[in-house]
Amino acid sequence: MKAGVLYAPQDIRYAEVETPAPKKGEVLVKVKYTGICGSDIPRVNADAAHYYPIILGHEFSGTVAAVGEGVTSVAPGDRVAGIPLVPCMKCEDCQKGNYSLCKHYDFIGSHSSGSYAEYVCMPEHNVVKFSDEVSFVQGAFFEPATVALHGLERTGYKGGKTVAILGGGTVGMMTMQWAKIFGAKEVVVFDIVDERLELGKRLGATGGVNTLKEGFMEEALAYTGGRGFDYVYETAGNTITMKMAFALAANRADVCFIGTPTRELSFTVAEWENLNRKEFNLTGSWMSYSAPFPGHEWELVAHYFGTGDLKMDDSFVFKTVPLSKINEAFELFKTPGTVKGKILIDSEC
Repeated sequence: MKAGVLYAPQDIRYAEVETPAPKKGEVLVKVKYTGICGSDIPRVNADAAHYYPIILGHEFSGTVAAVGEGVTSVAPGDRVAGIPLVPCMKCEDCQKGNYSLCKHYDFIGSHSSGSYAEYVCMPEHNVVKFSDEVSFVQGAFFEPATVALHGLERTGYKGGKTVAILGGGTVGMMTMQWAKIFGAKEVVVFDIVDERLELGKRLGATGGVNTLKEGFMEEALAYTGGRGFDYVYETAGNTITMKMAFALAANRADVCFIGTPTRELSFTVAEWENLNRKEFNLTGSWMSYSAPFPGHEWELVAHYFGTGDLKMDDSFVFKTVPLSKINEAFELFKTPGTVKGKILIDSEC
């Protein structure tokens, strides 16, 4: 088969490799689309890969091509999305159902061969079926959609409250939609680009605040009558928005950091004192799994994409690039500000 093989930093090539065969308990997926995740960019354009050569890619959709002995939950021809985490199922965290915290996990597309290829092989429980109403493009967005839902639930989320979403990227828009699906009273998106705020409103947000504008904090708090937001979800991993979360939180609020920071972060005494004075709960979120594996997050994404309540927008996809030109896709990330949305790799062309 053909695959995008990473041989060294900044050396990803369209190459011929052996097609994997499913062993007992495994399925072989014919890949359609794979999204380039932000975590793949330093693996290709820097030196963050675990080893070389490797086939990356973990946000993918496709059809089951073949199954190994004993597989019963899927059959050839089924439309599926890939579930990249392969937990050990033996450590203390796995035994508690906290698979995202597994100490000895495998991960398709970073620790083992992934979906920048025509075919990828994985355990039976690492695929989730979706209906004909769900497109293969949506299938490639299952992973970020589950990350958003897992983050929402890390706070013990309940409807009828006010919600702030910091960051209008894909995960932010998905988090906003989950908050609406499960009954938020107000959901306000915060971003520095007006187009992202308008997108949020099209997808169901009740408001949008541009944080570059003077007086934005007063505008934001007006949505809550000045008391602050009951739930605050930071999805950008940005120092500014992580500090902003503390300022926007109401007394006894719940705050979750879903975004992954890339720089050192420090707080002034006054900024950090918000945590004490407001007595809000602060938590993080990592990946998107629950018991029984892989968790209801994946089932609900398949369901709500199918019903249309969880919506896609054309702007989510910046560009679709054939697998044969995968190196050109990663070149685009070398110029900051060029890529605005997800790049999809099409393994069928």
